[in-house]
Amino acid sequence: MNRALTLDDLVLAGIALAAGLTLAFMSRTLLRWLAKHAKRTRWSGDDVIVDALRSVVPWAAIAGGAAAATAVLPLTGAVQHHINEVLQVWVIAVVTFSAARVVAGLVRSVTQSRSGVAGSATIFVNITRVLVLAIGFLVVLQTLGISIAPLLTALGVGGLAVALALQDTLANLFAGIHILASKTVQPGDYIRLSSGEEGYVVDINWRQTTVRQLSNNLVVIPNGQLAKANMTNYTRPEQELTVLVQVGVGYDSDLEHVERVTAEVVTEVMRDVTGAVPDHEPAIRFHTFGDSRIGFTVILGVGEFSDQYRIKHEFIKRLHRRYRAEGIHIPAPTRTVALQQGSVTIPQQRSGEDAVSGVAGAE
Repeated sequence: MNRALTLDDLVLAGIALAAGLTLAFMSRTLLRWLAKHAKRTRWSGDDVIVDALRSVVPWAAIAGGAAAATAVLPLTGAVQHHINEVLQVWVIAVVTFSAARVVAGLVRSVTQSRSGVAGSATIFVNITRVLVLAIGFLVVLQTLGISIAPLLTALGVGGLAVALALQDTLANLFAGIHILASKTVQPGDYIRLSSGEEGYVVDINWRQTTVRQLSNNLVVIPNGQLAKANMTNYTRPEQELTVLVQVGVGYDSDLEHVERVTAEVVTEVMRDVTGAVPDHEPAIRFHTFGDSRIGFTVILGVGEFSDQYRIKHEFIKRLHRRYRAEGIHIPAPTRTVALQQGSVTIPQQRSGEDAVSGVAGAE
C-alpha cells in the first residue's frame, strides 16, 4: 500500500459501487420493459436476446462499479491485479453463459420454425451450447495466464482414445446430425419403420430419436438404427395424403347411381369433418367382379396422418346410412355348400364370410 486509507477513499469507493448498483437496477428495469415489447413481435429471437441481456448488463454494471471502487483505493499492484483478474473472469463467465443461452435459444427457434409443431431438435441446441461454453472456458484460462496450447494437445490425444471407447455414441451423434441435415426426418413428422414402430417424431437429440405413438407412448430409437432402417415418412414431401376405403355393392345395383351417391357422401365428409381436405375431388374406382359383389375403391383426402381414422369412421357411417336411404344393397358374402346324404347331394347356400362346407353321412 503506497499510502494510508482515508475516509475520502472509502466515500469514493462507495460512490463507485453505488453507481454500479444503480446502473444495474436501471438497466434491468429498461430491459424488462423491452422484454414486454419483444413478446409482441412474431420473431422469437428478440425475446432470447433481451432475456440474455437482462443477465449480462446488470452484472457487467456491478463489475464495473467494483473495478472503479478498487481503482480509487490505495491498493498494492499485486492486490489490484488479482482483483482485476477476478472481475474479468466474472464478466467473461457471465457473458459466456448468456451467449450460450442466446445461441441455443436462436437455434431452438430456427429449428422449431422449420420443423413443425411437435418439439425441437435438441441435438443442434446442445452442440452449440457446448461449443460456446468451451470457447468461454478457454478465454478464461487465457485471461488467467494459463497456456491453452498444451491443453489442446492433450485434448487431441485424449480425444482419440475417447472416440475409440465411444464408437456407438459417436455413431449415433453423427447419424442424428446426418438425419437432420438431410431433412429426411424432422420433429413433427409422422414416420413408420419397417420394424413396425410408428408415430410422431418428438425430438432428435445427440443419441436417440423419440417417437410418440398415437397411444401416447414414447418409443426411443437410437439414431444409428433410424438412419439404417427402411422408413416411410407420411409428412414429407407433403403433409396431405390420401386413404383408400374398399366398398362393395350388389350386381343388381345401378353403378352410375352408386358412383353419384358415393361422390356426394365423399364431398359431404370432406366439407364437414375436421382434418379432411375440403377441395379434394371425389374419386371412385370400380375394380373387381367379386363372388357376391362388385368391388370399388373410394379415395379420401386427409390433411394429416392421424386424421384418417376419424374421417374413415365418419365416411363409413354416412355412406351406410345413405345407401340404405337410396335402396343400394351391400350384399353379405355367400358360398354354396353341398350336404351329401346317402347318394343324394343337396346343394344349399349359406351367407357369411366364415361359412364352410360340411358332409353328413347317412347310416
